[in-house]
Amino acid sequence: MAVDPSGTGLKRFLDEDPGGPVVMLNLLRFREGGQKSYARYSKALSETILDRYGAEVLYHGKGSTALVAEDGQAWDAVLLVRYPSRAVFSQMVADPDFQAVAHFRTEALSEAVLQATVPGN
Repeated sequence: MAVDPSGTGLKRFLDEDPGGPVVMLNLLRFREGGQKSYARYSKALSETILDRYGAEVLYHGKGSTALVAEDGQAWDAVLLVRYPSRAVFSQMVADPDFQAVAHFRTEALSEAVLQATVPGN
């Protein structure tokens, strides 16, 4: 299962850009011991990369009781991260400093959802 954005996904993400800021929903399931690797990734992003791109973590929480889910479908962590635009997100993931730490995220996760959101009416 893929846990990182791909070229095809990023292209569609940019092609479908409605303009303005984007809040990215992150649903994360960790490998055995993956929390430590993800913490290294998060620390690197929060100390240098997110501010550089004007990104902000709006919410970060651990998964708790799943009220509607099949066995094994509960998520370990949920994040909401706001970026100034989809283009900025794409620039960030291409940044060499981001690329240098992205492997910590990849190593940490067994499964992930990374989904752009748009404001509701």
